[in-house]
Amino acid sequence: MDVSRPLYWNIGDIGMVNYIMAFAAILILVYAFYDRIRLWRHGKPANRSGNVGKRVAGIVQYVLGHWRVLKEAYPGAMHFLIFWGFALLFIGTVLEAFDHYSGLHFLTGTSYIIFSFVLDCAGLAVLIGIIMAAWRRYVIKPPRLDNKPDDFWVLLLLFVVVASGFLVEGVRIASLNAPADAPWERWSFVGWICSTFFLGLTQQAAFVSHKIVWWFHVVVSYIFIVSIVYTRLLHVFTTFISTYTRNLEPAAVKPIENMEEAETFGANRLEEFSWVDLMQLDACTRCGRCQDNCPAYLTDKPLSPKQVIQDLKAQLDAMAPVWAQKKTGSAEEPAPPVEEKAISADVIADDVSWSCTTCGACTEHCPVFIEPWSKLIELRRYMALMESRFPPEVQVAFRNMENNSNPWGIGSSTRGDWAADLGVKALAEDPDCEYLLYVGCSGSFDDLNKRVSTAVTKILQEAGISFRILGIEEGCCGDSARRLGNEYLFQIMAQQNIEVMKGYNVKKIITLCPHGYNTLKNEYPQFGGKFEVYHYTEILAQLVSQRRLTFSKKLNLKVAYHDSCYLGRHNGIYDPPRQILRALPGVKVVEMKRSRDRGFCCGAGGGRMWMEEHLGTRINHARLEDVVACNPQLVGTACPFCYTMLVDGIKEKDLEKKYQATDIAELVLKAMGKQAG
Repeated sequence: MDVSRPLYWNIGDIGMVNYIMAFAAILILVYAFYDRIRLWRHGKPANRSGNVGKRVAGIVQYVLGHWRVLKEAYPGAMHFLIFWGFALLFIGTVLEAFDHYSGLHFLTGTSYIIFSFVLDCAGLAVLIGIIMAAWRRYVIKPPRLDNKPDDFWVLLLLFVVVASGFLVEGVRIASLNAPADAPWERWSFVGWICSTFFLGLTQQAAFVSHKIVWWFHVVVSYIFIVSIVYTRLLHVFTTFISTYTRNLEPAAVKPIENMEEAETFGANRLEEFSWVDLMQLDACTRCGRCQDNCPAYLTDKPLSPKQVIQDLKAQLDAMAPVWAQKKTGSAEEPAPPVEEKAISADVIADDVSWSCTTCGACTEHCPVFIEPWSKLIELRRYMALMESRFPPEVQVAFRNMENNSNPWGIGSSTRGDWAADLGVKALAEDPDCEYLLYVGCSGSFDDLNKRVSTAVTKILQEAGISFRILGIEEGCCGDSARRLGNEYLFQIMAQQNIEVMKGYNVKKIITLCPHGYNTLKNEYPQFGGKFEVYHYTEILAQLVSQRRLTFSKKLNLKVAYHDSCYLGRHNGIYDPPRQILRALPGVKVVEMKRSRDRGFCCGAGGGRMWMEEHLGTRINHARLEDVVACNPQLVGTACPFCYTMLVDGIKEKDLEKKYQATDIAELVLKAMGKQAG
């Protein structure tokens, strides 16, 4: 018994017409995709080719493995079924064509039965995924999805391609007079069911029907191929590119090179973004995960990360004919109907740009690593450096940083006063130490956070850690200046700090602030400042695990830990703070609903610590809703900005009798039976 099937039943050779159609469809696809690439190439160069192994591993993990997509169960399962179902169908089609034309005919016997069963399972998976997608989009209608005609067309096209493929299989099985002549076709179980639709046909009628249905399937398949670049199906390609070219240092803002020679700063035209930025506009499928996790959007600010990307994409599409005309240089061509808009204000409103806290939630939850927040920083750079257009309180912060190297404007000569009675030496007095304790502006000048500086100092001293401070030689790390768009000021402060640290041959640094940690660890290397940088929670967690800290006081507290965006999402430090808290006697750690990589921002990042929050509701007030929901006695954090915002929010919401906020270093010191002072 020959358990095999012809690829084309009773048609003979597929014919020249089919070859021409196939060639035309592929040619259109290739040309249209190359046309998109030409649009991306209008952007500035970007080097995203290093560390090939990690990038390829990312493709396997995030694209093939759906690591991020599956974090949301329903849409994740839906996409997984469609993706892998269609991938297996494509592979199966290639194998079947090769089997037919190569003359090898390896799809026989058991291999054919397994092949048929797997492909029917794959096709069924696609249909189930499509039905799930349609139900979600047109029945459930989650607010983050904005339905467009393109969405319906794509789902319909996918459904018709797969369903017509099953009909082709069904009429072929019917023409074989199964089960009498081909009982093995039961393994093509979906096709077997479809064959019941054609059982009343004569064999000749079945042959004709097969030819008609087959050609319908082929034509629709070619329409599908052509549609890829012109619909959201483009992400079939851009997902791979966007994931491969993802920023492997997502916490680091790219520097402006040669600032003294540059004629423009930031971005106000699409060409002033990088080619990766422009490619990411095409990679976005409007899934809305970024929007669902954006603290600005969720507190009624005008910022939606999804809309930022879509507005830029609309401008990219509008500029295509303009750029095409510029390339040809033809004076006879009519002027394009689309005006080249300035991005800042005309495409992206100023309030949108200034609402971003750079918390990184948008990129963290994007399945393809799109970076809306870094694009908004480019717009801020343009506004700050080219037009001096920013909120008035930002001007005050810039001036204070310029004059006194701290946003408060307090005299820099008092930077080390907090440590006057603690017996802490400055590097200028004695450079012989293992660590530099980089205190930062908050820990040096803010009364609330001076207590944290004192607590960390006493803990390190108790554990016998060899460290020094810079005192009056320490300068602002520059995080806020950079994220508010003043790259010039940031680079001056960064280079001054690096020069001082190198002058003392600093190798290892402990920071108190996650923003300082991120800047020194991930951004100072851009200017030659390569140091071994630790956040204090990493050091304390190590001391706890080594039993170098002795706890003598039982605290009896229920504590919820608030993840700092720059410690957690941007740098992946989630466990050390929790390890510290769990080691404290009498402390029960509870998790807020939004924690770890889904942690909700305090509202102070991206330089917004120094700005008024005029629009919507306050972000720290929204964060307190999570606190109330898990009802701890105390909210612990490890960031001076978060500490300030939580304390202020508790006061403003009149919740001081129920909840308190503190830095976990203060809790550690208290459990050691000591006081910060």
